[in-house]
Amino acid sequence: MTATLIWILVALAAIGLYLSWTAGRLDRLHARIDAARAALDAQLLRRASVAQELATSGVLDPAASIVLYEAAHAARQAEEEQREVAESELSQALRAVFEEPAQVEAVRGAPGGEEAARELTEAVRRVPMARRFHNDAVRAARALRRHRKVRWFRLAGHAPFPLAFEMDDEPPAALVDRAA
Repeated sequence: MTATLIWILVALAAIGLYLSWTAGRLDRLHARIDAARAALDAQLLRRASVAQELATSGVLDPAASIVLYEAAHAARQAEEEQREVAESELSQALRAVFEEPAQVEAVRGAPGGEEAARELTEAVRRVPMARRFHNDAVRAARALRRHRKVRWFRLAGHAPFPLAFEMDDEPPAALVDRAA
């Protein structure tokens, strides 16, 4: 009788340890998502700021400046529900403005333009990487949250279901080709 009771207690302790380990893993994934989202937000803000600064510098022609400024401003001011759309529109505006390598060369030729072009190139290259890190963390958390043990024992607690950040983040070819 006591041997059976001991084995039951050992089994319950093992199950408890396993569930605790799984809950800890899920918590670490959620913390990773939060950190990746903060990094993504920082890169998106940096890209919009550099684009807005370039649009107001007088280096671009007036039409390109207006298009770029409005898209960057909209991306910086967007509410969370509209953020993906606004950031995609900024990507499209950047591709439209820097579609031709001649436009990039004109920016580089202006005073301070080399630095501005370099900053913009770095910003548009970092956004896809930050988004990929965030979406990979979301994918891992979603996969773990789909397991029955996580749902049955409510190991996710009250944490919201993680959502991927989907946007058009393709950089302008003229900027990327020039930097490569």
